[in-house]
Parts: sequence; C-alpha cells; structure tokens
Amino acid sequence: MKKLLFTFCLIFSFVFIVAQENPINVIVIGAHPDDCDGDAGGTAILFAQMGHHVKFISLTNGDAGHYAMGGGALAKRRVAEAQEAGNRFGVEYMVFDNHDGELMPTLENRLKIIREIRKWNADIVIGPRTNDYHPDHRNTAILMQDAAYLVIVPNIAPDVPALKKNPVFLFAEDRFQKPNPFEPDIAVIIDEVFDQKIFGMAAHESQYFEWLPWTSGNLDNVPKDEKSRLELLAKWRTFAPNASVRECLKKWYGDEAAIAKHAEAFEICEYGKQPNEEEILRLFPMLKK
Repeated sequence: MKKLLFTFCLIFSFVFIVAQENPINVIVIGAHPDDCDGDAGGTAILFAQMGHHVKFISLTNGDAGHYAMGGGALAKRRVAEAQEAGNRFGVEYMVFDNHDGELMPTLENRLKIIREIRKWNADIVIGPRTNDYHPDHRNTAILMQDAAYLVIVPNIAPDVPALKKNPVFLFAEDRFQKPNPFEPDIAVIIDEVFDQKIFGMAAHESQYFEWLPWTSGNLDNVPKDEKSRLELLAKWRTFAPNASVRECLKKWYGDEAAIAKHAEAFEICEYGKQPNEEEILRLFPMLKK
C-alpha cells in the first residue's frame, strides 16, 4: 500500500511539474458574477488542481440582481462573493464595472476583453452562446466572438501585445433550442469535484439563496444552515449530462461515461482556433481517452 501511494505521489508530482512548466491558460467569461461558476466551475477546478491557470471574468458588477437591494451596495456585495468563490474554485476572479442589465457589445467593452485575453496569454476562452433569455448573456457572447479574431491583430488595442496564436473559443452548455441547439464537442466529467463546485457556487449567497429563490417564489423554503443550503443547491443544479452530452462523454471517456453523474460540456466556436483531437487532448488533460 505504501509503495502504491508513493508511486501515485510521484506521478502526481510529475504531472504538476509538467503543468507548471507548460501551463494551460484558461479564461471563462460571464455576464454576471456567478455565471462562470455554473458554466465551467468543475472544469476550472480540475485545471487548477493540475497546476494550470484559470481566470473568471464577469462583464457586469451584478448591481441589479436582487429584490431588496441594488446599486453600489449590491455591486460591492457581489464582488466580495465573487472573490470568495474564486478562492473556493482556486481561480482568479475579475469583475468589470458595468451595470447589470445594461451590458452592450460596445467597442470599449470589446477592447477590454481583448486586452484581458492577451494579458492572460489564453489558450482557451469559454463563454455563453447568443441563444439566451438574458440580454447581458447574449451581448457577452457577441463580445467574446468579436474578440476571437482580433486578439491576434497587432494594430487592435496595440498597448497590449497581440497573441502569437489564436486561442480555442468555446461555448458553454445551455438548454435553449431555437434557432439552434447546443452541440457538444468536448465534455468533462466533474464527479470528483462536484461537491467543491457546489461549494464554490454557494459563495454567491445573494443569488442562490436569495434572488433566484425569490424569482421562483421559493424564498421561504431556503434553509438557514450551510449544510442544508449546499444540499439544496446540489439537488437544483445537478449538471447531469443529457443524451447529447452523454454521447460526447463516450467519445472522450469510453465506458467510464456510462456512470458519470455530473458533467460540463463545450461547443467549439467557429471563430477561433479549430483544434483537432490531439490538440483537444493536450488542452484538456483531464480527458481520459
């Protein structure tokens, strides 16, 4: 047993050292200070555990997402929640000072995103699709797509050096069907970090235990203690793979996909680098193929 444990530690140390020498740099972009967590939190934890670098960016400060407070006080609270979530996920968390509900795909916002992607030397950029009920989500998707080519153009935002290579841009999974449904190209099993993902998401107390329950008429049913709240959130946000995601998991995990309970899936955006299978396996070292 000791010999087996020693061997495992050597392998883990080797993987971590290799990751530190050749880190994969990931940026997840969301509209609000809790969007990144749900879209890619489990995958982010897996990257971070392997020694890679992940940054979450919220394009608004979330100052409208509550029933009893708003403005600067709410924005301050949500930024603090985002920082706590970042600590729990093991990632950096940046919040832009745009008003919630008023995000527009302006040149100023596009240039901000381009600069952040360049500063992070991103290999992977993840964000929402334009299929969405919320205008902030749709405009976040537009901004991400508009940045996809321009991050390698030196004369755009020349104060930050252009990337030498185009990152892979990915859409996070959603369940919207029109005008076209989400089509997974990459799916990651997050069973081993699911509890940590839920714990990270729970840092956004104003959202998961106040605002969203209020919008659904369930505020009175939210428990007071942390353990019960985590259990409630885990039941509500199971991240269970649907049929299309299950098929994608089979491609990357084989028979192991059949027993996966929780997963995150991503669709390759046509505007960034188009990775082949070998490149996907390099960029997502947690895949088991």
